[in-house]
Amino acid sequence: MNTGSAQERLLSDQCAYYSALAPDYLDQLLDLPGGAELAEALDVFRPAGSVLELACGPGTWTSQLLRHASDVTAVDASPEMLAIAASRVADGAQVRFVEADLFAWEPDRRYDVVFMGCWLSHVPAGRFDSFWSLVTAALAPQGRVFFVDDHYRTPEELVEGPASSTIQRRTPDGTAYRIVKVPYEPAELERRLRELGWDITVTPTAGPFYWGSGNRTGES
Repeated sequence: MNTGSAQERLLSDQCAYYSALAPDYLDQLLDLPGGAELAEALDVFRPAGSVLELACGPGTWTSQLLRHASDVTAVDASPEMLAIAASRVADGAQVRFVEADLFAWEPDRRYDVVFMGCWLSHVPAGRFDSFWSLVTAALAPQGRVFFVDDHYRTPEELVEGPASSTIQRRTPDGTAYRIVKVPYEPAELERRLRELGWDITVTPTAGPFYWGSGNRTGES
């Protein structure tokens, strides 16, 4: 089997899933312990300056970023998600929405902050290093990173077993899609990032959520 082609099909299915889920996405947010800690942590981090939001989805985090940022560039592969996100920000907000595949996109400028909301766990393990190279390319000197995510996967989703990062999720109409969901434990994720030259602390919550914040090693 051509594993490259198989992964491309998986990522295509993942994009299709989120486009199909867009109208119902906000109803699918996890109501589990620790979720409220994420927004509090982001406010403490204070994402000031020019912010790049990767995989913005329906704008779940965009408005909170705009409370601190001078401007936000929000990127997502789904036009359906971007349309919802655009409808949720105030008129005149300093935000630019960009439709792009994050595995092929290259930033056209550098940013003070790169933010990811529940995206990192959807990056295939084999693309982890190259994805963080993209983050490096997008950051200005002394730039900072903040992400939130979770490792929540139900037994029904583990169609390839618990050792696989490929799971199956369904939209409300019952249509099944294969997507990537890497169940990082915070300590493991922090270690991997340090191996790539990042000084990022990954903090667990009371539930399945976690957040990470920091910068490139030596740039504090």
